[in-house]
This record gives sequence, C-alpha cells and structure tokens, in this order.
Amino acid sequence: MSGAATSKESAAFCADLVRTHDFARYASTLFLPQIQRRALLSVYAFNVEISRVREQVSQPLPGEMRLQWWTDMLEGAGHGGVEGNPVAAELLQTIGEFHLPIELLSRLIEEHQFDLYNDPMPSMAALEGYVTDTSAALFSLGARIAGQPSAVIDHLARHAGLAQGMAHVIAALPLDAARRQLFLPLQLLQQHGSGMEEVFSGKQTPRARAAIDQLVGEVRKHLLTAFELLIHVPPQARPVFLPLALIHRDLKRMSRADFDPFVPQATSRLRTLWTLWRASRTREFGG
Repeated sequence: MSGAATSKESAAFCADLVRTHDFARYASTLFLPQIQRRALLSVYAFNVEISRVREQVSQPLPGEMRLQWWTDMLEGAGHGGVEGNPVAAELLQTIGEFHLPIELLSRLIEEHQFDLYNDPMPSMAALEGYVTDTSAALFSLGARIAGQPSAVIDHLARHAGLAQGMAHVIAALPLDAARRQLFLPLQLLQQHGSGMEEVFSGKQTPRARAAIDQLVGEVRKHLLTAFELLIHVPPQARPVFLPLALIHRDLKRMSRADFDPFVPQATSRLRTLWTLWRASRTREFGG
C-alpha cells in the first residue's frame, strides 16, 4: 500500500473517530477549507483519544500508561507502533505542517490525568486551569491552523475555551454524578451549603442548583467576552470558533427556571448542523 493511500486512510479514520465521539467539533470543521479541516480533525481526534482514556480503563494505572504513550510520542521518545496509529500519524503531520506548539498538546494530556482519579475538582481556579489547558488549548491550536497566531486570538481562545469547558461540566453532570466524579468545583458547592454527596445523589436541590447557576453565570461572562473579541480576529480564523454558537444555544436552556441539570439532554445532529450553518452566515463568523 502506498504512503498516499495510507495517509488518506489515516485522515478518514480521524474524521470517523471525531464524527462518532465529538460530533459538535466534527460538524464545526465542515465550514473550513479541506486542508485546514483535515489538520483540525487530527487535533480533535487526538483529543478524543486522550479524553476517552477514562472510559476505557477500570484502574488509573493503565490510563496513566496510555497517556504516557502519547506524551512519549509527542516528545519523539519513539514507539514502534506510532506508524501504525492513524491518529498519531495524522497529528505528527499536522504538527509539522502548521508548526503547532508541542507544549499545548502535552499540557492537554497532563490535565486529563485528573480524569483517571475520583478526586473532586477543588476550586474555580483549578477548573479554570483544567479548562484552559484542554478546551481553550483546542481553540488555540485550531486558530493556528486556520490563521496566523496572535495575542488577540489567544485571548479569544482562552475565553471561548472557558465558556465551552464550563458549559461541558454542567452538561456532563448526569454522567459524572452517576460515576461519582466531580468536575463542579467543590469549593463552589460548599459556598452554597452543598457538597459531593448531594451532587452524586443525582437529584436537584436548591443548594446544588445555586452553585450550578453561579457556574452558568461564569459561562455567560466568558461567552460574552469571546463574542466581543471574535470580530477582531481575521475572518479565516473565525470558523474555528463556531462551537460558540452551540454554547450560546445551550446557555439559553441552562438559564431557564425549569432546567434540571441532572436530566441528560440530547441534541440531534441535524439541529447541531443547523445551528452551526446559521451562525456561519452571520457577521460575527462570516467576516
């Protein structure tokens, strides 16, 4: 099999992986030119591999070993299986073509080590650090692929990532509570007289809801700042930030009085595509 055919298969593998496990990000890449889209899908596929380690292991040690494999791969430590790993192959190609900073990818791996253990997220500062090195890093890497890096883009990526990451913490509450994992900051819960067991019960209480509402307020602040910054970045980089439209949609639901954060919410793929398509035609994203 030729190198070109293998490369094409690796790209298709990454696209399928992201489409299956992270459809919102997959759909957002449809609004980018093909070269940038393929590169961004390799980064998103890498993120899928890292963020799903927790689901694939029953003990922390095997998870640590999987994450270490990716860390070694990025550092060039060498593994015989790198050539046979389509995500690694695509990612390495993207890093070379777009001069992506290895440290952003390495820190993303480091932060996801937290996922392997059942320690609670201790504070808002800890959550902000986690989200900055995960969700915000993905926006930053995407913007580097779509356009030239700049201080404004990095500022936008941070606020976009904070909005997206915190919104995800709220959206993932039903699943996380079921497996007794707490990404909602413990300090925030305690400020409102709540705690871990109240969240793990999977039932809404006024105290837990007050803490969640405060986090919703943080999402709203970061999203507003992100939209204010978006018009100041080059038009070619703006499609990378299309997921902000999905956060804006979800924020409306989370802000309603009848919203129950412990009831799983399903969004159809068609609605996701429709939301992104409508946003792509607005002045904010269209340039």
